[in-house]
Amino acid sequence: MSDQNRPLTLNGISRTFEQGDRRLEVLRGVSLELRAGEIVALVGQSGSGKSTLLHIAGLLERPTGGEITIDGRAVNALGDSQRTALRRKFLGFVYQYHHLLPEFSALENVMLPQMLNGLSRSQARVRAVDLLAMVQLKERADHRPGRLSGGEQQRVAIARAVANAPRVLLADEPTGNLDTETAEIVFRQLLTLVRETGMAALIATHNPELAARMDRTVHLKDGVLSS
Repeated sequence: MSDQNRPLTLNGISRTFEQGDRRLEVLRGVSLELRAGEIVALVGQSGSGKSTLLHIAGLLERPTGGEITIDGRAVNALGDSQRTALRRKFLGFVYQYHHLLPEFSALENVMLPQMLNGLSRSQARVRAVDLLAMVQLKERADHRPGRLSGGEQQRVAIARAVANAPRVLLADEPTGNLDTETAEIVFRQLLTLVRETGMAALIATHNPELAARMDRTVHLKDGVLSS
């Protein structure tokens, strides 16, 4: 399979934390390959290391050992500025809490990452409008986060995450703070957006019903990843 079809590969990833004279092994030899257009569920109990794995995959945290390859490029040795540039270009993030900027409208929240990536304001606006329409929020584009419901805020966060057309989307319990009905709406639109853009997605969830609707599931337990 070509690198174009393997936007993210983790090979033998370990992460150990030192706590005084104790060593806590959170990840132990984790290997995972994400294919373009594939949605993978990451399942594990609270404290199993799912967030740590997502942070490492997203270049927000460095592993203790192992290799990360993004779009065919080994990234472990890259400096912080290079990692930031790669993250902006290739990776998108959705968290359990939306982290929208409260002083900006929904539209502006989706425009900002594009402008940071070099697009003009007018170019960013066109794509932001299209993305908000895809998550059925075009009519709410001028509303600030405080005037949006929890589900609407999370849908804006999803639109923002894919604003720069990333190759990989990483989502950490993206419906965890939502009621069942709203979670279903958000999850369905997240899947639709991923399918339509052809990116790869790794989505951490506690919900087995949601996991069953993805292409495959991997389980993280005692620091070890299994299918």
